Amino acid sequence: MAQLPIYTFNHPVLRKKARAVKRPASDLTQAMDDMLETMHKANGVGLAANQVGLLQRLIVIDMTGSEGVEKFEPLTMYNPEVVEEEGKWLLEEGCLSLPALRDEVQRAERIRVKFRDRNFDERELEASGLFSRVILHEVDHLNGVLFVDRLNLLKRKLHRGRLNKIDRGELEVEYAVVPNQPKVIG
Repeated sequence: MAQLPIYTFNHPVLRKKARAVKRPASDLTQAMDDMLETMHKANGVGLAANQVGLLQRLIVIDMTGSEGVEKFEPLTMYNPEVVEEEGKWLLEEGCLSLPALRDEVQRAERIRVKFRDRNFDERELEASGLFSRVILHEVDHLNGVLFVDRLNLLKRKLHRGRLNKIDRGELEVEYAVVPNQPKVIG
């Protein structure tokens, strides 16, 4: 397994919609393992493939050690599709692609999601609380949406300074990143 660099705010890959996985190939199986290692090293609980530069509908989740979660079997989801949402709740979120930026985001409290597992078998599960939030956050990534996009205009303006620092690559993180590459003219 290898640790992959995580793409940060304003990098174009984060704004593209990921493509469905038709059938898993060995390179995606390796990518899945690398994504889990990357997520663990960065102290995250979820990671979407486009956060490591892959435009495939693939996410990994491991909530072990999160508040109230002693043990969680790492979960891989190919082509996750949220088919039902219920309730709303507000909770602070962060993102490995937006280092040191946190804010409250409203999301569904309970969801039902269809996906293909690590073996590419069809599955469906219901999730609530933090688990549903992590899934929704990562599915947003696959659709080119960042959690700051869900904030009101005032809150986005309040974060503009930090977002500009992330965009310029002025990061102080303990994991490898790929900052946005400014266009060079001339």
